[in-house]
Amino acid sequence: MQKILVIDDEKGIRDSLTLIFRMDGYEAESVDNARAGLELIDGGGSYDFIICDIKLPGMGGMEFLAEIRERDLTPVIIMISAYGSVESSIEAIKNGADDYINKPLNTEELTLRMRMAEERKRLRIKNMYLEKEIGVRGEFRDIIYESAQMEGVIRLSEKASQFKTTVLITGESGTGKELFAKAMHNGSPRRESPLIAVNCAAIPETLMESELFGYVKGAFSGADAAKRGLLEEAHGGTLFLDEIGEFPLALQPKLLRVLQDGEIRRLGDTKLIKTDTKVIAATSRDLLQEVAHGRFRNDLYYRLSVFPVAIPPLRERKEDIPVLVRHFIAKHNRRLKRRITDTTPEVMSELKEYDWPGNVRELENVIERAMILSDSDCIKNIDIGASRPARDHSPEAWTGTLTYGEARQRIEESYIEKALSDARGNRTKAAKMLGISRRSLLYKLKDRDQG
Repeated sequence: MQKILVIDDEKGIRDSLTLIFRMDGYEAESVDNARAGLELIDGGGSYDFIICDIKLPGMGGMEFLAEIRERDLTPVIIMISAYGSVESSIEAIKNGADDYINKPLNTEELTLRMRMAEERKRLRIKNMYLEKEIGVRGEFRDIIYESAQMEGVIRLSEKASQFKTTVLITGESGTGKELFAKAMHNGSPRRESPLIAVNCAAIPETLMESELFGYVKGAFSGADAAKRGLLEEAHGGTLFLDEIGEFPLALQPKLLRVLQDGEIRRLGDTKLIKTDTKVIAATSRDLLQEVAHGRFRNDLYYRLSVFPVAIPPLRERKEDIPVLVRHFIAKHNRRLKRRITDTTPEVMSELKEYDWPGNVRELENVIERAMILSDSDCIKNIDIGASRPARDHSPEAWTGTLTYGEARQRIEESYIEKALSDARGNRTKAAKMLGISRRSLLYKLKDRDQG
């Protein structure tokens, strides 16, 4: 049974309205002033409708309306007055009333307006819910999948996007960790605020603190003016820390403080600054193994992994390959001005048999190359090995055509490609095979990709 509260200083109106409402099947009660109405509400009273006079002794109806809205309550509120005017009705609606009726009251009109206001409110709430759902799910539309595995990861990510909770995205290189981070931000209540992405492997350790935390004037030689760090720039929004496994060990306590207390200290400063920033971190490394080797703080790991999201590699969800291939064909048809429609069944079988150490990124590269080479509207041949081309490394092939530096660079690139292939795309394993640090390998790969 729906409950109605009537607030009016005229006893006759209170008595007649409560009687009519009870006859119509409502549970109704009344008070003669706004303070008494607030006491009922604050004492646990829950009402579906509140009928309130504007002119009341003590606290007026408009003030009562403001108090109700501060309490974040959702009853349908209809204001009534014997001194009605267009201005007062507009003011009441602006202040949150659902409707406004002049005295003397027509009870049939009042109950009809109550029902209409209730329906409008119901539709508004439903629309807000639908917009929220469409907004969240719409932001994940760029993640193409068909497997139940990815469906589960998407649902987890949608939930994580609605809260400030720190998220740790794990997955091999090329699985789309940054895509997930962007979708989580764009589908979140923070979507109107900035998303700032930081590749922890690309920023030298000596610059990481000033870039992330900022600095005050005179903090070091050349600091001629104060500078906000990226954590401050992301205030109200999201900071995406990619390759978090490369985050300098010496700075990890400062990052931990941000996650625990929402406080940062600029380089060279003594005061703390509050920041409201959601942190999404991503890594292709086994952070627990890094913790075991003393390269990553245990407490920071557990603070980062409050909400873990693990993206499975493509070889574990090969049912996604056909839909990904169709997506990439459509995508590159527009860019390349081609009209490729599909692949042959034989090509699709070959794509499904391959393990894809480079994951979705490698698959896209292979499809794009095949589209360029195709002589028809169907991809009939695929050369997966072309993504890692073989090279003639004999001195005879290079002498007189390459400088010593160019030859050395080609040998290095070849070694890196072979190590990555043998490690099935795992950069940590590849670095160990090469006898260099993972950070050094990432720098070399970055230089190669930009070259």
